[in-house]
Amino acid sequence: MPAKEVFGSHWFVLVRVVLPQVFDMSKQNEGSSRTAIIVMGGVAPDVGLTAALDRNDVIVITADSGAVYARAAGLSIDIAVGDFDSIPPLLLEELESAGVRVERHPVAKDATDLELAIEVAIREGADVVTVVGGHGGRVDQSFANAFVIASPAYKHISMHAILDSALVSVVHGGGGVTFLGAPGDVVTLLPLHGDAIGVRTEGLEYPLRGETLTAGTTRGVSNILLDREATVSLESGTVLVVRPGPEVVVNGNGEFE
Repeated sequence: MPAKEVFGSHWFVLVRVVLPQVFDMSKQNEGSSRTAIIVMGGVAPDVGLTAALDRNDVIVITADSGAVYARAAGLSIDIAVGDFDSIPPLLLEELESAGVRVERHPVAKDATDLELAIEVAIREGADVVTVVGGHGGRVDQSFANAFVIASPAYKHISMHAILDSALVSVVHGGGGVTFLGAPGDVVTLLPLHGDAIGVRTEGLEYPLRGETLTAGTTRGVSNILLDREATVSLESGTVLVVRPGPEVVVNGNGEFE
């Protein structure tokens, strides 16, 4: 049974998700939940973060070439989704022979493979989803991935992601997230799809106490974790809670360290 926690004037239920050291807070009824891990194509996800995923009692769905990375990470694939334009044909045959359910879509379609995979997860009864993958080298895909996981259409889903080395959680109005980390970790709050109203934080250096993060502004960028735990909630709107991971440093020769 999940533990209850009081934050502000609301009661929330803490639900453990497969993303390392993250608890989702929702006002949904306590009870059993089903978790899905969606592995995207593009660039291989962070190996260390992927290894830390909780693999107990989850459904694993791959989006196109995400099947390659899921296999490499030792994940047992349940459903493979996509147009499969970037996956070795032999691997697809191996998946089918192993009993993996393969759902093919045309290359010309109105949704990305990730969006299709999320819809499959919901169809399979998942109410907790963790998306795993890289940016694929295309900035448009990176923006699209962020917008789709934060879609208001999925506000009933506890949505999280490992994108490259970043840990991301989506918080919709009436909900929140509590996460663990190290003092000094960077935490960014990005309002999407409009203003985020009634944003409250605990455990961050620059606290918000029921304030508004206006869409298109950068007030929520580069906050700092004070101790090992922080909480973010809001009354209405949508916020991406992003922990970007280690900062890339450029030395005096213009080289990345």
